[in-house]
Amino acid sequence: MKKLLLTVIVSILTVSMIGSGNEAVAAASTPKQVEVLLNTVKMKFPDAKPFQDGQGSVMVPIRFVSEALGAKVTYSKEGKVSKVGMVSKDHKVDMTIGQTSALVDGQNKDYGTQIILKQNRTFVPLRLVSEGLGQKVEWDKIGRWVWIGNKEFRSTDDKAFKLTQLSDFKAYTQSIEYYKNLKNETYPGVKIIKESDLPIQLANSQVVYSIDLVKDPVRSGNVVQIRSSVRGNPISFLVKNSFAKGRHVLDAAFINNGDKTGMNNYPVVSSLDLFQYGNFVENYDYTKFKLSSADYILLRDGDLDNYAVAIINPFK
Repeated sequence: MKKLLLTVIVSILTVSMIGSGNEAVAAASTPKQVEVLLNTVKMKFPDAKPFQDGQGSVMVPIRFVSEALGAKVTYSKEGKVSKVGMVSKDHKVDMTIGQTSALVDGQNKDYGTQIILKQNRTFVPLRLVSEGLGQKVEWDKIGRWVWIGNKEFRSTDDKAFKLTQLSDFKAYTQSIEYYKNLKNETYPGVKIIKESDLPIQLANSQVVYSIDLVKDPVRSGNVVQIRSSVRGNPISFLVKNSFAKGRHVLDAAFINNGDKTGMNNYPVVSSLDLFQYGNFVENYDYTKFKLSSADYILLRDGDLDNYAVAIINPFK
């Protein structure tokens, strides 16, 4: 029993950076919605959403992206021909709906994909945003994200993320050992974030890009999948007035994305729930745990010195 407990403790403290090695193949799933991030913050589109067309081109609604970057968009019609203009401080673009080319700063450029009107919005190829507005643009095929601008991640250290005192979070701190740093000091509180806050850097440590519920690539059932810049950090499901359900990464199911990020997969159901408040409960039926019963997911990180970080459970 002591040997088993020691193994669990060692696993909790093990953190390794993303590297190469034998990686599992990602489970096939339905492609996610294309997201646009401006300076690492996800843009909100009230109606027409970005998408990837049949030939693989990423199409974005030019008006919302342009205005977010300080450019003015104009529309005009000459007979049956619809034209769209885009003017910023340093650039001018003239486009015609249905054409694959655009006049960018006086030069005709072909983008191989038609500029289209969809849901009363003008959609243009991603490369046109880059060349037409002079912005650094990157397509992230792993997250299906369009990165525009810088990649300076927000941090949970930022003042926008308020500290909740542990005394105000006591319904979820039954397992107080999960709220201690590597110096064995109890955190004064927890920073609570939402899925919509991702991607975000946890203090000065790992960047958490996304959290999803996907099919287990190794076993039957589902796993919580977290894309991160760090491999192997544990998590805990926090259920009100109950012990924390600790989860370790399924190492055999780890996926190296090849871009300094990886997919950490965590089982929803685990025999680790036999360990409660530091004690082993032999006859506890851990198979009945439901992910929806957790209100938060604690993102444990050995480099978090001053507070814990919990994300509101997006799977309730």
